Amino acid sequence: MVARLVIAAPSSGAGKTTVATGLMAAFASRGLSVSPHKVGPDYIDPGYHALATGRPGRNLDAYMCGTGLVAPLFAHGARGCDLAVVEGVMGLYDGAADQGELASTAQVAKLLKAPVVLVVDASSQSRSVAALVHGFASWDPEVRIGGVILNKVATDRHEHLLREALGESGVPVLGALRRAPAVATPSRHLGLIPVAERQAQAVEAVAAQAEQVRAGCDLDALLALARSAPALDTEAWSPVVGAPAPAGRRPVVAVAGGAAFTFSYAEHTELLRAAGAEVVPFDPLRDEALPEGTRGLVIGGGFPEMYAAELAANEPLRKAVAELAASGAPVAAECAGLLYLARSLDGTPMCGVLEADARMSERLTLGYRDAVAVSDSVLAPAGARLRGHEFHRTVIEPGAGAVPAWGLRQPERRVEGFVRGGVHASYVHTHWAGSPEVAARFVAHCG
Repeated sequence: MVARLVIAAPSSGAGKTTVATGLMAAFASRGLSVSPHKVGPDYIDPGYHALATGRPGRNLDAYMCGTGLVAPLFAHGARGCDLAVVEGVMGLYDGAADQGELASTAQVAKLLKAPVVLVVDASSQSRSVAALVHGFASWDPEVRIGGVILNKVATDRHEHLLREALGESGVPVLGALRRAPAVATPSRHLGLIPVAERQAQAVEAVAAQAEQVRAGCDLDALLALARSAPALDTEAWSPVVGAPAPAGRRPVVAVAGGAAFTFSYAEHTELLRAAGAEVVPFDPLRDEALPEGTRGLVIGGGFPEMYAAELAANEPLRKAVAELAASGAPVAAECAGLLYLARSLDGTPMCGVLEADARMSERLTLGYRDAVAVSDSVLAPAGARLRGHEFHRTVIEPGAGAVPAWGLRQPERRVEGFVRGGVHASYVHTHWAGSPEVAARFVAHCG
């Protein structure tokens, strides 16, 4: 049984990431082994969680992986830990569009039987905060809001008014945090700037968040609330699908990383290894060659648009990627990987694997996707259905190759992506824990 808390808010922008990351770091500094989790598909927040705890940040996404895997994936990540802190997504009751509570923080809290701490932006209210908290606490009786942390409190007088109002709500105040520029994390077109792009500043920001939480929150009361969570009757998820991978020679699967390619789920690497691969990371900004003996290549998401000139300047690696793809070796590229395989990105040469060109756009494309494989590929047989999400401010022209990767059913019907030889490239991010056969199929194609 792992003590656990879900950190939620009435809406985005209330300070969930600051509070959750600060709590993780503050409890870790007490000597506790803290397991960090994030509701939803977000890749960036888990990087800060990992920095705060020294453990991989893991996502809990009921849309992409299914509700039945939320508790098992949680148990897998939290195994052996003293405490788990789960950062929510958007507002507490916000989930997948037109899907009711699916993929909401509230649903995940119920699946984990975890108490919720509500982070409230108190900057423009006083007594009204009690009505707000009362509404959220009473909306769904299965969601247990165990306390409130007041954020962006202006003065001692302001805090007194807030606490006095909440004294009548029945929900205890477990912390009050002043406005503090030092804890802020800079953002750009897709949210926070990832840890890998600002390592030193990120370390300082997480330390400041921990100090703010220590000074403003009742850590003992929060830990007691976490320990009040009942036993969770579930078996931990395992990356092993079917029989364990045979011993002996393991094909090398190179996985892109570094500052330009920071989006990945920890379970992908675990699944590839369980399927028999030797996973070797490399940095397309630094390494001029693929890892020795590479038989397969995975290029996930990230921000190649911020590093287009540097990626283009690494001509030896671009040539090596193109040669590997031309050989028929399996190549799986998602979003940023799709851009890297294109002919160009904002006019800058990329790998030229795909006869397509990418550019930045003013339009944000964001949302869950229900995808059907259009044809056989190294990831899925024709007709296979997966769930994923899109999250980008770029466009690629054409949007689909002669053989598209996916047929999408919402928000509008369309095909997208590219299947060519061993290459599968698409804007759609997928979580392989929900479809573990993807990793096994990919490794099998590595030979």
